[in-house]
Amino acid sequence: MTTNLRSRIVIGGVAVLALVGAFLLLNRSESAASRQSTDDAYVRADFTVIVPQVSGIITEVAVEDNQEIEAGAPLLRIDERELAIAVANAQAHVVAAQAAIDSLEAQIERQRSLIQQARAAIAAAEANLKLAGAERRRFANLARDGSGTLQAQQQAEAQWAIQRAARERDLASLQSTEQQTAVLLAELEGARGGLLAAQAEKAAAQLDLSRARLVAPVGGVVAQRRARVGGYARAGEPLLTLVPLDKVYIEANFRETQLTRVQVGQPVEILVDALPGVRLKGHVESLGAASGASFSTVPPHNATGNFTKIVQRLPVRIQVDAGQEQARRLRVGMSVRPSIDVDARGSQALQYPADTPRATL
Repeated sequence: MTTNLRSRIVIGGVAVLALVGAFLLLNRSESAASRQSTDDAYVRADFTVIVPQVSGIITEVAVEDNQEIEAGAPLLRIDERELAIAVANAQAHVVAAQAAIDSLEAQIERQRSLIQQARAAIAAAEANLKLAGAERRRFANLARDGSGTLQAQQQAEAQWAIQRAARERDLASLQSTEQQTAVLLAELEGARGGLLAAQAEKAAAQLDLSRARLVAPVGGVVAQRRARVGGYARAGEPLLTLVPLDKVYIEANFRETQLTRVQVGQPVEILVDALPGVRLKGHVESLGAASGASFSTVPPHNATGNFTKIVQRLPVRIQVDAGQEQARRLRVGMSVRPSIDVDARGSQALQYPADTPRATL
């Protein structure tokens, strides 16, 4: 009887401990775990899409699908003949504009000589007018006292009028020459503007010509190659994509309840589905600013009607540590399972106030 009682007590105690343990386990905060992991994670890379800026027939393709190339390597070439003609035409416009400037500058220099000539003519006309005025006064005095003839007086008057008209003519000529100089100076400014426009046209044509030869802006592996010799390249349409496999990273979508202690810089262990037995090392590079649902066209956060709470996921960017040979086998889109050591010290954490309630699973 005593043995049966003891057995019942032991069984009851074990059952109570099991219930308490189950209660504590079920109500334990997910963020309390020392490691946080997720299956919703994939290998990513920042693609570079190669798009031509000029249109034309493709005359050469220097790369193949899945070829690894370095930055600056030639990719393809577009027929340059029409672009070269445009450069030559622009150069002709530059030469014509410069010739117009040279012609106007020569005319302006000639106008300066004409102005000096007109001023000299005015000086001569004023001297002649002064002499004619003196003669006019002398013959007028002689005519009054009877020493001179009326005809001589009239000739002196006519000569003075002629010299005065000549002076007025030379003054008008000087004014006209100066006005013509102002017109030429205005035309010169317009010609200089035309030269700048022609030079800009030439620079644009040379830029288009340089764009006929496409080179790799970054190193990577060639993918989605649509360029073929003889095909037509249209400006703005992608021809190929460069995938920088040496700069891949992990994009992991963690539940919001897992991010309480996640910090930038914490170490991460990465398991790759395609590489059994391989364990890569990385670290948390950054935490996303918003959940994936927040960027959807129709966010699923309803403000009316019935509501069912759904734990959201936020992206965490994980950088693969350099110097790992197996990391070269990673390809964009591979599924991985990262595990963050949240007990390690990082540089930045997602903080919550102390009295903020935690969601339980």
